[in-house]
Amino acid sequence: MALADRLLTLGRDLHSGEVLARGGDPEAHSILERTGFIPVVRLHEHYHRLPTGLEAAEEARLAVRAVARLKAVGYHVSCDTAFDTEYREPHYLTLGDQVAAIADRIRHASTTEEAADALTELTAAHDGVLDALHEVLAATADFCQGLGQSADPHYARRLRSLATERLGVIASDLRGIRNDLADRHGPHPQRTACDGDVPDAEREASAVCACPPPLSLVPSAPAAAVGGLRR
Repeated sequence: MALADRLLTLGRDLHSGEVLARGGDPEAHSILERTGFIPVVRLHEHYHRLPTGLEAAEEARLAVRAVARLKAVGYHVSCDTAFDTEYREPHYLTLGDQVAAIADRIRHASTTEEAADALTELTAAHDGVLDALHEVLAATADFCQGLGQSADPHYARRLRSLATERLGVIASDLRGIRNDLADRHGPHPQRTACDGDVPDAEREASAVCACPPPLSLVPSAPAAAVGGLRR
């Protein structure tokens, strides 16, 4: 990771008077957003600001907390002196980090059972991640429905559509894949333990094991030339 990604500035903008944070990597951006900042993505810049309508004292409180959280995990923050304190907050594993750990389990799975077991955390019927996400979308739709502004019913309909159609397709496909993997009971051919023995029939004289070559992620030249890359 580049050193520049570990550097941020956080202070009150001289022109707008807003408290702005600039720089950092996705982890820093997540910390800012969890502290109340809003991402602003423009054509030539990307920064974070605090929500509009806050009292100055609340802005200062959130800015101090953001600096404390960023410095606690090793970011270098150049900030207004009013926001630079000795206060630090411990960094806990977020819910997103816990879900991302499922991907790590699948990356290291050596059997279909291990992969299916990891996917079960997503697909379980009562308390899996996908069912929980469905509940979040439905609850947010109910919340938006009664807010009273003209766009709010549209937001509610959109969220319900995402929950039933888009998320429903993902959940159905992933459950099918999980169930298929659970029925196979086999090792992954590219991830099995290697005993280092080379069979007598091996064609490659320089081979040091019997493991197959890794799967190629790049299409062959003729296929790319004739049909192009599939998306």
